Amino acid sequence: MSNFMKNSRLRLISGSAVTMLLLSGCMVGPKYHVPPATATAPPAAYKESTTQFQDADGWKVAQPQDAMLHGKWWEIYNDPELNALEEKLNIDNQNIRQFFENFLEARTLVAQARSQLYPTVGVSLSYSAARTSTNLSNSPSANPGRVSSIGSLPFDLSWEPDLWGKIRNTIHEQQYNAQLSAADLENEKLTEQASLAEFFFEIRGQDALQKLLNETVEADKKALELARARYETGVDMRISVAEAEATLANVQSQATNLGVARAQFEHAIAVLVGVNASQFSIPVKPLLTNPPAIPVGLPSALLERRPDIAAAERRMAAANAQIGIAYAAYYPSLSLSASYGYESTNFSHFFDSPSRFWSVGPTMSETIYDGGLRRATVNQFITTYNADVASYRQTVLTGFQQVEDSLSSVRILSQQILKQEQAVKSSEEVLQLEQYRYQTGLDPYLDVVTAQTTLLGNQQTLANLHVQEMTASVQLIEALGGGWDRSQLPTPADVSKKLNQSERSIQQ
Repeated sequence: MSNFMKNSRLRLISGSAVTMLLLSGCMVGPKYHVPPATATAPPAAYKESTTQFQDADGWKVAQPQDAMLHGKWWEIYNDPELNALEEKLNIDNQNIRQFFENFLEARTLVAQARSQLYPTVGVSLSYSAARTSTNLSNSPSANPGRVSSIGSLPFDLSWEPDLWGKIRNTIHEQQYNAQLSAADLENEKLTEQASLAEFFFEIRGQDALQKLLNETVEADKKALELARARYETGVDMRISVAEAEATLANVQSQATNLGVARAQFEHAIAVLVGVNASQFSIPVKPLLTNPPAIPVGLPSALLERRPDIAAAERRMAAANAQIGIAYAAYYPSLSLSASYGYESTNFSHFFDSPSRFWSVGPTMSETIYDGGLRRATVNQFITTYNADVASYRQTVLTGFQQVEDSLSSVRILSQQILKQEQAVKSSEEVLQLEQYRYQTGLDPYLDVVTAQTTLLGNQQTLANLHVQEMTASVQLIEALGGGWDRSQLPTPADVSKKLNQSERSIQQ
C-alpha cells in the first residue's frame, strides 16, 4: 500500500473520530432520578374507603379495589344529556383551547432548541459602484473620475458543536416543559369536566327542590281551603285562615327564589360549553339518581393517575436539565465557521475560477473570570430544582388529602341520607296526625303549621343532601384523576414532532 493511501486512510479515520467526538460530546450536570414522593410508602387502602368500615351503610366503592376509571369518566352516571354536554365541552371550551395552544407553543420551543444542533448556512449578494473624485489629479496613484464596481456572493456556514451537552440539555428541558404543558392541559380538561358535572347535578337538585315546593304549594292551597271552609261555617277562628295564608305565601316565595340559582348554574354551563348564555337552556328534570359505585383503585396508583402530579414531576425534570445547562458554562466552547463564494469587479467573469474565495477556521473560547456568575447561576437552578421537589411532594400530599376528603364526604353523606329519609317519613306521619287532630278540633291550626314547616324543612334537607352526595362523587372522581393515567402523557419523541397544517393555522 502506498504512503499516500495510508496517509489518506489515516486522515479519514482521524476526521471521522473527530466528527463523532464533536457530534456526541459529553453531558455535564446531574442525572435525573424521580425523588421519593412521600416519606413512607402509600398504604394498602384508603383510610376513608367504605371497605375499611365494618358497619358502613349506604354508598359503596366499586369492586375490585384495584379497578380504575378509563376515558370518559362521566359516562359512569349513565345520563345521556350529561354525556352530550361533556362532549361539547371538550371541543368548544375556550379555557381548554387556551391550554391546548400553550401545549403547541411548548412543542415549537422544542423545535427551536433542536435547531441549535445543526449548522447555520446563509448567503448574501452584494453589489457596489464607486467613482473617484476628479480633484485627485495631482496624486500620482489617483485615477480621477474612474468608475469601479464590485459584486460579491458569499455562502457562510457557522456551527457550535455540543461538546458538553448544553444544547441537548436545552432540548430535554423544552421536551419536559412540553410534557408539563400536556399534563396541564389534561388537568384543565378534568377541572372543566368536573365543574360541568357539578353544575349539572346542582341544576338537577334545584329541579328536585322546585318539584317539592310545587307539590307543597298545592298541598298548602288545599289546607287553606279547608281552613276557610271551617272559618266560614263557624267551626274555626280567623287566625287559622291567616296562618294558612302565611304558610302558603312563604312556600310560594321559596319556590320563586329557586329560579335564581338554577339560572346561574345554567349560565355557567353555557360558558363551559362555549355557548352564549342567552342562547342556552337545560330542560327541567329533577334529580332522581344516587351516585354510582366508583372504582377508587389503590393508593399506590394515584401518582400515575393525576395529571397535576405528572406536571409537577415533569417540572422537576426540566429544572434538573437547567442545572446541566448552567454547568456547561464552566467548559470551553468551540465554534466552526466557513465561507465560500465569488467576488469580482467584472460580472462577465463573476463565476470564473479565479473569482472564487474561501475561508475556514475554528474558534475556541473560555471564560477565565466572571465574578462568580457561573457559580451563582448553578446555585440558582439547584435551589429551583429543590423548590420543585417540595412542590411535587406537596402536590402528592394534597392529592391523597383530596381523595380521602371526597371518600369521607360520599360515605358520610350517604349515611346521613338514610337517617334523613327516616326523619322525612316520621315528619309525614306527624303531619297526618296533626291534620286529623285539627279536623276533629283537638289541636289548633298552629300545630298543623308547625308540622308542615318541619316536614318541608326535612324534605329540603334531604334534597340538598342528595345534591351534595352527587357533587361529592364528582369531586372524588376528579381527585382520583378522572379517566387519565400517565401512559397517556406524550413522550419526548411525541412532543418533538412537527406541527401539522391545522395546528399551524391562525384561529379565526
